[in-house]
Amino acid sequence: MEKPSKKNQELLNELMTLTIEELVAVIKSGEANPSVLNVARQLLKDNQVTAVIEEGSPMQSLVDALPFNENDDE
Repeated sequence: MEKPSKKNQELLNELMTLTIEELVAVIKSGEANPSVLNVARQLLKDNQVTAVIEEGSPMQSLVDALPFNENDDE
């Protein structure tokens, strides 16, 4: 695969920055609908962003609320 030109790379970086800023703004406003949350989830997944879950953290609360556990079959 051909490496993007410097100008294209700058445009891609700007697009990613604008997308992330918009997602953060909508989510923080409390007005994010399921499709917006799915876009944010997919962006994180596509960029291999992971989180360490610490006891008592908001992430742990989310995991606890989900209707499955790690022993469930996929």
